[in-house]
Parts: sequence; C-alpha cells; structure tokens
Amino acid sequence: MLDGEQYRESLEDGRVLFFEGSRVPDLAKHPLLGRAVDTVAEGYDHWYRPGTEAGNPLLNVSTSKADLQAMLPLFEEADGLLNLTYQTIMCLLTASSRIGDTDAPYPARMAAYVRDLQVNDLRSALCITDAKGDRSLPPLRQEDPDAYLRVVDRRPDGVVIRGAKLHITAGPLAHEFLVMPTKAMKPGEEDYAICCAVPISAPGVSVVCRTSAPRADDTRDFPVSRDGVLPEGFVIFDDVFVPNDRIFLDGEVEHAAVFAHSLGLWERLKALTFMADEADVLVGLAQLIAEANGLAKVPHIREKVNDMILYATLVRSGLLAAVSSSKITPEGLAVPDECFTNAAKFYGAANFAVMVRHLHDIAGGSVVTAPSMADFDNPETGPLVEKYMATGNGVTGRYRTALMHAIRDLTADTWGGHNAVIQLQAGGGLHAQRLVTRKHYDLAAAKQRALQRTRLTATATA
Repeated sequence: MLDGEQYRESLEDGRVLFFEGSRVPDLAKHPLLGRAVDTVAEGYDHWYRPGTEAGNPLLNVSTSKADLQAMLPLFEEADGLLNLTYQTIMCLLTASSRIGDTDAPYPARMAAYVRDLQVNDLRSALCITDAKGDRSLPPLRQEDPDAYLRVVDRRPDGVVIRGAKLHITAGPLAHEFLVMPTKAMKPGEEDYAICCAVPISAPGVSVVCRTSAPRADDTRDFPVSRDGVLPEGFVIFDDVFVPNDRIFLDGEVEHAAVFAHSLGLWERLKALTFMADEADVLVGLAQLIAEANGLAKVPHIREKVNDMILYATLVRSGLLAAVSSSKITPEGLAVPDECFTNAAKFYGAANFAVMVRHLHDIAGGSVVTAPSMADFDNPETGPLVEKYMATGNGVTGRYRTALMHAIRDLTADTWGGHNAVIQLQAGGGLHAQRLVTRKHYDLAAAKQRALQRTRLTATATA
C-alpha cells in the first residue's frame, strides 16, 4: 500500500496539467488544486497498513449482499478518488460478466488490470462523456470526426486514440484513466467502440483543470468546500498509444454500451449513498437554523422540515432496498438491484432542489448576506455584529452566522451550484434513470396483478 507521501511523489510523473490558461508545474504545491492533493494524501494515510499482504478494503470485490452492505459506510469514509477507483473496478468486473465472451482476450485483461490497481494501490478516474459536437448527430455524421473519442490507427501491438473526455471528476489527481464509449454504437462506428486504460502520464494526454474550491484566504466562511473538493478534468487524448494488454474492447459495437451501463449502475449507487448522507445534513441544518431563528415550532416551518425528513428517509430506503435486493452474478459478483438503484437515484435527484428551497425558506436571506466570520474578529464591528446576529436564549451571533455560512457554502455558492448540477447529472441525467428503471421494472407482473385484481382477462383488454 502507498502512504500519503508516496502518493505525492507518484504525482511527479510528467503529467501535463493546465489551470486557467497556465501550465501546472507542481500539482501538490498549486494553491487551489493542491488542497485536493492533500485530501487524497490524507485518505492514503487513513487506509495505510504496512506489509506486503495489506490492501485497501474499498478496493475489494463484494461477493455477497453482506459484503455490499458493509461497503456503504466505507463509501462515506473514503475520499472521492478512492470511490472512483472502486467504481472503476466494479464497472470492469460487471462489464466482463455481461459481455461473457470467454474466447475474447478482454475478460482476462480486465481481471489483470483490476489486480494491478489493487496490488499497486493506484487511483483511477473514469472517462466516459465525449465532447459530442452536435448532439443531434451520431459520430460518423459529425463535422469533426474527433467529437467522439476514436481509434485513429491500429498496430500489431496496440491502438492510437484521439478525442476528449469531459467532466472527469478528480482527473488531475488520478494515476489512471478508464476510457470507454459514452453510448451504444452501430455497425460502421467500430472505431468509436473502444474501451481501454491509459496512464495520465502517457504521451499525448493533457488535462485542463477547474475547481469549485474556495479562493478566499479565510476559509471559515466555507466550512464545507474548504476541504475535499475534487477538481474536474477536461481530458484530451491527442494521438495516444494504448498497448494491447490495456484494451478491453476494440471495435465490437454490440458491446459498446455495456461499459457505460455497468458504470452507470455503480456511479448511481455511490451517488445514492452520497445523497442519503447529504439529505440528513440538509435536515439537520434546517432544524438547527429553525431553532437558532426561534421558529422551530411555527407550523409551516415544521411542515417543511417534515417534508425534508420524508425525502431523507425515502432516499435512504431506496439505497437499502437496492443493496438488500442485490443479485449475485455467475462469476460471484454482488451487484445492486438496478430497478431500486435507478428509481431511488431519480427520486433523490428530481427532488433535491425542493429540499434546498425548503432550507433557504427556513433560514432566510442571511444565507447570502450574513457578515463574514472575520467581521467578528474586528474590534469595531465584532460586538455589533454579535449583538444583531444573536437571537437570545443562548444563541450567539457567531453561532448563527456560522450556520448561515454552512448553508450558503453547501447550497448557494460556488460549491453549492456545482453540487446542484452534480446531484442531477452524476451517473447520467434523469432520463437515463427513468429508462433503466422501466427496463428492469416487472411490467408484465404488474399487468397480471391488475388483471387479477379487477377480474379482467387479457383478451378483454385487447
């Protein structure tokens, strides 16, 4: 296993990174991106155990419902990049099971790559979304054929790929990229049906970075986003060579969508875990600020908090149902129930904005207008700010202001806006979850129950 210092040293691999128009010469020392390096390094230290047999528990493969259930608290404990690496592993193993072609070299290559991640304690980011160009057109009809990542050359020892992948969470921090088709491909689109693993330091790879981390010197006003915000990567593959042993699909259009669908399941399970935790935080903040404002017993405030409690309970119920109803593949892999996972993720994402609206309505305008915490330190303003932000009954102005900043940072500032979009888009948008839920819902059984309950026959409904 690697410790935090070894992780920092591993970043000195020649990776090509850019941030706001400038090259990043030293990721760990960058004033904004370096904070995320600290978070991942702390995660390495947290999980580190000495010895050649030691391994990170979140890189293990779940083989039972109990194993998968035990992973849930680890998701919350782990940093985001470690979670993405777990998703990489589970995506590949799930895809391998679904492809099921033992004559092809891909299953053995995927298993070997998973083992490499586990043994060397590496971190992987997931590259799925293409630039797409005109979204109404398929790859072959794009004005620029590179709008979807593709193979531009095939050699006896591997392939050369060209294109870009967008929205790559933690991309600048990873050792590896798992690259896959963003959607199903058709005959004639074989060059776009490529799944492979690429080191971030491979020649031709560059990453344009952005971050929602706060830029203020005093981070007390940003209690949520000051730690743990992962940067996003706009990853460019400019004629990158990939050797055969790192190619998991090449030209088999019938399997192109398998990787995206497999990843979607594990992304949505993780997103659902995050949503369940976030929902409890929203409820807690709503109740705390209602009490601080002296409004906790007002009927319409209580009603909004009750709505938020229902939301939090239903999201977590969906998560637990997805795991407790998991299936075991023929290869012995525990996979969460697709219908429950997608339905719960849809519900959580579709109603998140309403929960935030309730929180803002309960808290009031001070969410975005409260004085900074530094104003309490100023002898000229501090006593007056404390006087007028306090509400009595032991609620100090400093405490109430800190609550307002927590709510703003989580829901109404740079990170809050980022998070609002992520809640919708993580693991694919609402339409994707609706489609997958319908696909796995037992509609035939529902029709049969309806016929039995109403004493109708199938011929009578024709």
